[in-house]
Amino acid sequence: MLQLTQKEVEADFRRASDLYARYGVDVETSLKKLDAVQISLHCWQADDVGGFEHEGASLQGGGLAVTGNYPGKARNIDELRRDIEKVLSLLPGRQRLNLHASYGDFSGSKADRDAIDVSHFRSWADWAGELKMSLDFNSTLFSHPLAASGFTLSSKDKKIRKFWIEHVKRCREISEYLGKTQGNTCIHNLWIADGAKDIPVDRFGHRKLLKQSLDEIYAVSFEPVYMKDALESKLFGIGSEAFVVGSHEFYLGYALMNKKLICIDNGHFHPTEVVGDKISSIFQYTDEMLLHLTRGLRWDSDHVVVFNEEILLIAQEIVRSAVLDKVYVGLDFFDASINRIGAYVTGTRAAQKAFLYALLEPVELLQQLESENRGFEKLATLEELKSMPFGAVWNYYCLINNVPPAGMYIDEINKYEKEISSKR
Repeated sequence: MLQLTQKEVEADFRRASDLYARYGVDVETSLKKLDAVQISLHCWQADDVGGFEHEGASLQGGGLAVTGNYPGKARNIDELRRDIEKVLSLLPGRQRLNLHASYGDFSGSKADRDAIDVSHFRSWADWAGELKMSLDFNSTLFSHPLAASGFTLSSKDKKIRKFWIEHVKRCREISEYLGKTQGNTCIHNLWIADGAKDIPVDRFGHRKLLKQSLDEIYAVSFEPVYMKDALESKLFGIGSEAFVVGSHEFYLGYALMNKKLICIDNGHFHPTEVVGDKISSIFQYTDEMLLHLTRGLRWDSDHVVVFNEEILLIAQEIVRSAVLDKVYVGLDFFDASINRIGAYVTGTRAAQKAFLYALLEPVELLQQLESENRGFEKLATLEELKSMPFGAVWNYYCLINNVPPAGMYIDEINKYEKEISSKR
């Protein structure tokens, strides 16, 4: 693979800095802003959304699908943590980790979803504290017998609703505990797969029940300095092609009325929808939002994030709207057809590159050209920026963070596979 020396990286960076300066961009300032972008890595990429509720746990339905059977997936909590540590060692900057409730440290015991508590996540908090890393949290309302009907919080069976309401209540308490332990806000995200495979008649009834469930769940308030709630919508899922109860309109309305974060997952919309365009609209009515980055191919297929136009536009709109410090960024993809550590590192780096590219734009210059109706000059400048030495700045950012620049991390991952994961 490509090899670069420290002198080569530094020389390329100096030339790149000079070129960006001619557009009025201070590269060092851009890198400092990038430091503040902490991406919440999703724990479920390491074991194909299996979790640790029981031995050999695996994803079962609920509008999700993991494809592939690449060898070496994490089989237990220790292996997953070791994999995450390897991923972190190859990423510049400081990141977070996003846990699902099904990943508790059950230590051989069994606790159903409505019985989990803080004790199941103390070891996670201790481990994260040793790494000086913060945690986020998700309720897990799938892969469970009481989710088999396709409805949880919006079920017409009162017993099923009660079970899941209790689960989410406990998850919020766990999130508050994590936030207090780490000394910063833990984002608790709620996504449910509730919906119907074919045309429903009583859409209104299910959405009314979901609203009632949410009202009961959120009746207890927590200090936002420790925990904030987010609601994640979806257009459709496997087994819910015709109807999803928690649609974008439903959750957006609920979040705005109840001062919750709206979570935008760019894989949860129609393939032709431009998710980046939604950001400036949402921020007219709210102060913060949660973002889940993924890559859907033809449908919500949760492919590994790559540095493409969709991800770049999302990053650009956040930077151009001056809301970088108001967006919580997480990842949500799972690919079992390739090396899972490689998927983590490639996807996270792609997201970081998108934010760096956006931070290297001369936004004030571009906005001035636009406001003066100098459309040709604005378009030409945007095109010229595409061939600027952005990669040289990225490599330098990796260098000063003591992680491999360019593609030099590939050999590290192959070595880890040979020595560790291939022996599982």
